Amino acid sequence: MDLFEEIVHMRKVGLRGALATIVHTNGSIPSYESSRMLVREDGSIAGTIGGGCVEADVWAAAREVMSKETPRKMVFQLNNEASYDSGLICGGTLEVFVEPILPQPVAYIFGGGHISMALAR
Repeated sequence: MDLFEEIVHMRKVGLRGALATIVHTNGSIPSYESSRMLVREDGSIAGTIGGGCVEADVWAAAREVMSKETPRKMVFQLNNEASYDSGLICGGTLEVFVEPILPQPVAYIFGGGHISMALAR
């Protein structure tokens, strides 16, 4: 599935979502820079940013980004104790940018006079 085509479809039909993108990496991580994950309003996802605890934390943040309609940047240090996500200790760092996907705005213009015609342009 092309995530950008899905985003266009979601906006056209009035659905909300959040797009998470790995924007910076340093060292070893479970995915790669520019990986993307789309979180839909119903909680379903498309794409991945590597799985595990990072993806779960980003999923939760995406839900918040949708409700507040404000983007968020997250930084993960993957060199914690082995108990963090059953051993996700790749040794690297990654930054994830989560941005809201909002429905296309709709404007209704009433009247057929000269003002509404100019406003429509």
